[in-house]
Amino acid sequence: MMAGFSGGKRKFVAPELIPGAALVWLLGGFALLLLPQWDRLPVWLMAICVVFACWRWLAQAGKVRLPGKWSRRGMMIVLVGVYIATVQGRFTVETASSFFVLAVGLKWLETRTRRDFYVLLFILIYLAAVNFLFRQEIHWTLVNLAGVLVLFVGLQIVNAPGLAGAARAGWKRLGLMLLKTLPVVVLLFVFFPRMSPLWSVPLVSGDARTGISDTMTPGDISSLAQSSERAFRVSFGGELPAHRDRYWRGLFLDQLDGETWRQSRNRELLRPGRVALDGGVGPLQPDEYDILLEPTGRTWAFALEDSSAVSDNLVKNDEGLFRFNRPADTTVRYRLALDGSDVPATLDNPRRYLQLPASGNPRARELAQSLKAEASGPGAMAVSLLRRFREQEYFYTLRPPPMPEDGIDALLFDNRRGFCAHYAGAMTFVLRAAGIPARVVVGYQGGAPGAGDEYLIVRQYDAHAWVEAWIPGAGWTRLDPTAAISPERIESGLREAMREEGSFLENDWTSPQRYADMAALQWASLQLDKINYQWQRWVVGYQGQSQMDLMSRLPGGFGLRELGYVTAAVVGGALLLAGLITALSGRSFARRDPFTRVLDRWYSLCEAAGVPVRHGETPARQAERLGHAEPAAAASAMNFARLVNRHYYSHGAEQGAESGNRLDTDVERRQELDRMKRVLARLRRQLKRSDSSTGREG
Repeated sequence: MMAGFSGGKRKFVAPELIPGAALVWLLGGFALLLLPQWDRLPVWLMAICVVFACWRWLAQAGKVRLPGKWSRRGMMIVLVGVYIATVQGRFTVETASSFFVLAVGLKWLETRTRRDFYVLLFILIYLAAVNFLFRQEIHWTLVNLAGVLVLFVGLQIVNAPGLAGAARAGWKRLGLMLLKTLPVVVLLFVFFPRMSPLWSVPLVSGDARTGISDTMTPGDISSLAQSSERAFRVSFGGELPAHRDRYWRGLFLDQLDGETWRQSRNRELLRPGRVALDGGVGPLQPDEYDILLEPTGRTWAFALEDSSAVSDNLVKNDEGLFRFNRPADTTVRYRLALDGSDVPATLDNPRRYLQLPASGNPRARELAQSLKAEASGPGAMAVSLLRRFREQEYFYTLRPPPMPEDGIDALLFDNRRGFCAHYAGAMTFVLRAAGIPARVVVGYQGGAPGAGDEYLIVRQYDAHAWVEAWIPGAGWTRLDPTAAISPERIESGLREAMREEGSFLENDWTSPQRYADMAALQWASLQLDKINYQWQRWVVGYQGQSQMDLMSRLPGGFGLRELGYVTAAVVGGALLLAGLITALSGRSFARRDPFTRVLDRWYSLCEAAGVPVRHGETPARQAERLGHAEPAAAASAMNFARLVNRHYYSHGAEQGAESGNRLDTDVERRQELDRMKRVLARLRRQLKRSDSSTGREG
């Protein structure tokens, strides 16, 4: 940075380094903004960010040195290479944001000057915006807000590093700013037109986030049973269905490949885009229910049998299942109605639901033939198979033994221990071997009431698999072997079914749902979930349809044009109000500051003596003109000008030269003010005597 010339040579001044206190706040903001990404970023990338940030702090403390230019470039090349090898050619929003985090981590190694501080500050604020692409829950929103506020405190400190109590003053200033801007923010949130191109960002990556998948191998769903993450929440307009009737259908698996069940139909190629987030607005009718689905990265939606779509962000396919037009990459709200229209009239492609491997599980095939011979038809044969599960010693467990080759035979005749996926797959196999079309249905079963019984919470441990068989005259009929083996699983939920075994959430020590006997913990967990549920519905889910529904209830029939007018009025009014507040604050400050009041009296004396005050003129020049007009008061005028210069200018130079030599103590300020008042009083008397001798009236 070129500061000037000296002796014909250019003089360079070293750039200002980042104050240590400001760096601490910058590091704190970075740590807070990394928290929402802890389970999305690779472990090595999180470690690199932590190491580089600590390296920067140790360099500030003088313990280590920051790497040079070529060392930084070498590290950058190595880490970018590791990143490319990790993502394996996939380019998605997730991988792009991860690369951005890597760039932020590397930036710490070249952050030295105040200019670098400002650059990194704006980068970190952008990181806060990136976090909202993946985390929109209220607690993560508060973490993001805290991170940004910490960064702003650091910004204030870097601009006034020597100011005593800078952090406390910074928080106070931020609090006042929030109070002033919050009403404007709320009004803009409500009335700013929610136009789809502005509010929809494609996030589709092709990867599932959590929950059930489109394949099922024995053990897959039992692993989900050890997770208490939310799958979705449901609000009903009428009475809640009984626990045993809460079968949330998601997809069918109709092809058996060795030990794995999968879908036989090819997936559709989906263009990148975003599913509408706010399906279902207005009050619920008695036969309707709303579902708030957590991100899955899949297109399927979950619904009860005999449902029809009410919202337009999902459709019902020819199999009676519901699908989004894009994968659910974020929380999605949709609405359905129970109308009893879910049973298809005909069976399409029976061979699709009779497919079995050419060989394997011979005893299960023999069982199918014997049950078929004894039964009077497909319905009776299905009842006989369910009776076998109910009456013989079969056990429902989250600790099933490993399945050997011919695992269905081993389950049905040897170990007789398994989870819902084992029994659903085995029953479908036996029904198909008997010539009865059947398929595995995967979804969820159950759901626990939320706070105040206002909605149901369906969690991953409610994942379930059952069977649907084609019974002539009845159509597709639900058959659940789990209900025959462990009725308490269907009637009361997995917790009750596993109470004796003690395997419920045995691998998740941090889940509140694990500790059902701790009433206070359960109450707190449900209250927090309720807050987050309302946040997701009414804030995150406040999109185009929700906004238009709210506006339609206001008098005057608000449309997009009226919303534009309101938005312009809010912005204009906020700017006008801010200007008025600034002007009034300036005057109020002038009235409160005793030095300013003394200076105003000085200007009044100059005007009365016929020496007008000129904008931008220095106090010394003003005193010089007053001395020319009133020679008797020249010495006092120059003395007053020197006191003004000392108060407003000399102290800052002295403090800048020696930060420890501070003259602005309360005692010194009072003494300085008293001297200025005495000089001003003497000047007034001199001007008054001069007016009397010349015959002028003051």
